[in-house]
Amino acid sequence: MNFKYSQWNDKYAIGYTKPPFETLWDLFQELLTIASGDVAQALHWLTELDKDYKITDQFDEDYSIGSFMDELKERGYIEHDKKQNVVVITRKTERSLRQKSLEEIFKNLEKGGLGSHKTQHTGKGLERQSETKKWNPGSDIGQIDTVGTMLNMLNHSSIDNIDLHEDDISVYDTDHYTSVSTVLLIDISHSMILYGEDRITPAKKVAMALSELIMSNYAKDSLDIIVFGNEAWEISIEDLPYLKVGPYHTNTLQGLERARHLLQRKKFANKQIFMITDGKPSCIIENGKLYKNSFGLDRKIVNKVLDEAVKCRREKIPITTFMIASDPYLQKFVREMTEANKGKAYFASLNNLGGYIFEDYIQNRRKNIK
Repeated sequence: MNFKYSQWNDKYAIGYTKPPFETLWDLFQELLTIASGDVAQALHWLTELDKDYKITDQFDEDYSIGSFMDELKERGYIEHDKKQNVVVITRKTERSLRQKSLEEIFKNLEKGGLGSHKTQHTGKGLERQSETKKWNPGSDIGQIDTVGTMLNMLNHSSIDNIDLHEDDISVYDTDHYTSVSTVLLIDISHSMILYGEDRITPAKKVAMALSELIMSNYAKDSLDIIVFGNEAWEISIEDLPYLKVGPYHTNTLQGLERARHLLQRKKFANKQIFMITDGKPSCIIENGKLYKNSFGLDRKIVNKVLDEAVKCRREKIPITTFMIASDPYLQKFVREMTEANKGKAYFASLNNLGGYIFEDYIQNRRKNIK
């Protein structure tokens, strides 16, 4: 084993100041998310910020934005795409963006805000509790309380007669975990960037964080992501950093339909739809053509959406809507749809969107065991 020693630098060791790369890397990842994975745009913004706020001037060594770019390449965060002749992010960066989003959301949650990742009931499960119960046929023999069982046996045994009865055997209770299949619906209609407010970036962050949480901690769960504008289509988790808003209306109906059809193919105990939107349904596909109405709530469109919400309810698929708009008439529509589905609705700000979704996801993983 070989060791390479470098000069000690207590400036970075004490934790008050990050090394140059780490400082710029945190900022660069934020810019990448806003720029939908466009490396050139993110680097342009980073350069402008450095000019305005003299970021690199704080570093003792001769470290510039150019040095940062070289280190990005050396560390495998960016590479040159020969086909498109542009610099692009790598899979390593995509994973880092998901992890950063996950850390950001958990950091912003109040301590103790998240519930336990387990059921309120006990049964055959993954995590041993301190409480025990009598063994019965079907109990997991791997959870036998050996000490408790021996004490029960000694209570009625003697030195000459060690006699183990079936009633002596005790087993630990275990918390029951359940798998859940989630479809995350993300509105990418034009209104998600209207009025100078960026609503798509928080939605992307939540999607990246939720996907990373599931892949890291709940491998048996599934997460599918559907975006909807004039139409709805599935995207992969790897596509999330590149997600952009388009010049679209809002086809909520097709988004819910695709989510329901996708969940029909899943063999999970729990199924659910999470929908992030900021506006009303404003279009549907009718006879192969786009029927749209951006003015007010078109009852023709709304009624179709309500019918789909009822279909989801009949198939035991709850819809949880995270509404990032405060218009009273839009909130009225969300309440109407929630009532039809018997689901839930949150009128969330962009700051607490992640907290709401994470708490709801974890709560919905619980399954009552009789």
